[in-house]
Amino acid sequence: MVTCSSCGREIGTPANFCPFCGARLELAEATSVLRLDDPTLMVELGADVEEAVEALPAGSALLLVEKGPNQGARYLLKVDRVSAGRSKDADILLDDISVSRQHAEFIRTAVADAQGREYAVEDRGSLNGTYVNKMLITARTPLRQGDVVQIGKFRMVFLMGPRGIG
Repeated sequence: MVTCSSCGREIGTPANFCPFCGARLELAEATSVLRLDDPTLMVELGADVEEAVEALPAGSALLLVEKGPNQGARYLLKVDRVSAGRSKDADILLDDISVSRQHAEFIRTAVADAQGREYAVEDRGSLNGTYVNKMLITARTPLRQGDVVQIGKFRMVFLMGPRGIG
């Protein structure tokens, strides 16, 4: 439970902005991650999706829309920054009122421990927030194989190929 520092009301659901007064909320706790073997996060992939994941080039990943208006759509992440939002300028256009114009960004970064590169997602100050594995993120959050990213009504699964992000 979060209390708005502007109007003093308690907010039961995680959000970036107070639903009563619109003030930006300062969330005290950092993003937490659910275990990947959580049965509520399991997604069955069809043979065609498995083949697409197997064929991914090194350094890329795939976002599969598992639920939402574009169910079944696939978005290839192959550059260092991929924007997602309702704006026509977004790399991933998520055309629904539940999505902010510049909602989130997927970022490919080098990893210090010499394991190559990784992808992370970062909310760009959206009204409804960005979620990873059902948890509201408050900072750049690394993505792991099978993580579920929710932006508005769009629920997407993050998938890496066998060659990883190297």
